[in-house]
Amino acid sequence: MWLPVFFLIIGITLGLLTDITVPDQYSNYLSIAVLAALDTLIGGIRAHLDKKFDQTIFITGFFFNITLAVLLAFLGVQLGVDLYLAAIFAFGVRLFQNIAIIRRHLFNKRKR
Repeated sequence: MWLPVFFLIIGITLGLLTDITVPDQYSNYLSIAVLAALDTLIGGIRAHLDKKFDQTIFITGFFFNITLAVLLAFLGVQLGVDLYLAAIFAFGVRLFQNIAIIRRHLFNKRKR
């Protein structure tokens, strides 16, 4: 459980301490990469609560999800189609499903 939280703290700290601006042409790529990273982070927290967390799967999933999402967005730009919306939809649905499962875990622990 400490690995997802550790990377979240590092990411937030770097984001607050740096003054980096992203050009508008890369905003779609960045938004998908952030959404994919959040999906992986929340999925890692869910896996920990399910007692199925594996650091190797977490790390490889983190980089694979981001890479796949950015490549999908790039392919969409090359084809002139907004394919990044498919990635946003897929990661968004998984993100909300994982959050709902985490919420159920927390409520079930509270009832006991």
